[in-house]
Amino acid sequence: MSDTKKATPTDVTKSNRRKKLLIALAAVVVISGATASAYALLYGSNFISTDNAYTAVEVAQVTPSVGGTVSRVLVTDTQAVKKGDVLVEIDPTDARLALAQAEADLGRAVRRVQGFMANDGSLNAQITARDADENRAAAQLASAEADFERAQIDLKRREALSASGSVSGDELTRAQNAFAAAKANLDATRAAIAQARANRSTAVSSREANAVLIAGTTVESNPEVALARARRDQAAVDLERTVVKAPVDGIVAKRQVQVGQRVQAGMPLLAVVPVTEMHVDANFKEVQLKKVRVGQPVTLHADIYGKGVTYHGVVEGFSGGSGSAFSAIPAQNATGNWIKVVQRLPVRVKLDPAELGISPLKVGLSMTAEIDTRSKR
Repeated sequence: MSDTKKATPTDVTKSNRRKKLLIALAAVVVISGATASAYALLYGSNFISTDNAYTAVEVAQVTPSVGGTVSRVLVTDTQAVKKGDVLVEIDPTDARLALAQAEADLGRAVRRVQGFMANDGSLNAQITARDADENRAAAQLASAEADFERAQIDLKRREALSASGSVSGDELTRAQNAFAAAKANLDATRAAIAQARANRSTAVSSREANAVLIAGTTVESNPEVALARARRDQAAVDLERTVVKAPVDGIVAKRQVQVGQRVQAGMPLLAVVPVTEMHVDANFKEVQLKKVRVGQPVTLHADIYGKGVTYHGVVEGFSGGSGSAFSAIPAQNATGNWIKVVQRLPVRVKLDPAELGISPLKVGLSMTAEIDTRSKR
């Protein structure tokens, strides 16, 4: 009797069924692999994602423009504020006094310039008077010269006649005295005309100096008045700046100021976080960024809300360097122990303000970001 057992029809049927199942399974695996490969190649390769992403915002630092003592602080940390809301008030006493002084200086400058303009007419009149004085002195000089010439001729005649005895000594003496008096009068007249000319020159110089102060201007446009007005306006601005207002809408953070504190211009008081202007810094690997362009759409999820809330944004720009390049202690790659590490480059993603209004975010929250690189913008 043979030990070989012949296969029954049932066994053959089971074997055929097993082969068919294996073939079907292999076909499913091949089709699934092909489908997955095609999906990854044709669709999935157009998307890059990272969970190394965090919310950020341009925080508005609130600092005073003027120094003084803080009289009121109207906000606390975590408080929501609108642009223009009063945050801090500084005692305005010093600023009010400075404004009053500046206004007084402005009034004094206006009156001084008005005096300059009034002096212009007076100085013109003085020049006219000095011209008259000079003309009168010139006439007196002509008279004095004529008297001097006559006295000189008379003296010569009497001196010629005195030798023959035709003229007495007394008459000669009178002629000599008349000549001396005429000469003295001529010298005095010449001095007078020199003084008249000097007086006129002084008056002209005074008018020219006064004209320089008012030339081409009115009282309002005069530089002296303009300077005083600018100082007045600056004092008024400084008074307004004793009230510190919110520069943007947002949430108050890092409040450091207290009532009674003496603050200086530029000293940090608090910060306002504009949560409606939040963006995301997504740190992608350098090998992922080949097809990433500004303007491409981004889908994001925040860990605080999970997958239930989806944010939509666009690529706004790229950082100027990798994170390690801007670290406090940059990596020293020029060493013998260098090991290549894939770097990450921050990509700035702008979020939709409407979505932020519905689901607000805070600075520093973790996010996941996925960029659709199909857009070639």
